[in-house]
Amino acid sequence: MAQKLSTLGWITRILIVIGALNWGLVSLGYNLVDSLFGAGSIIATIVYALVGLSGIWELIELFK
Repeated sequence: MAQKLSTLGWITRILIVIGALNWGLVSLGYNLVDSLFGAGSIIATIVYALVGLSGIWELIELFK
């Protein structure tokens, strides 16, 4: 049976979905994160860092 997700679990999953959708859009020539926050802006960098950290967190959780 699936384990109930914590708040951190939900946040990381949402960020991973956002990252995956953005990668899909990038493959079509459109970067939503850069469009919303500006290419190279500190906010865009934070979003990318949070998505990357979320991926690491989910990998750790996957192999627990």
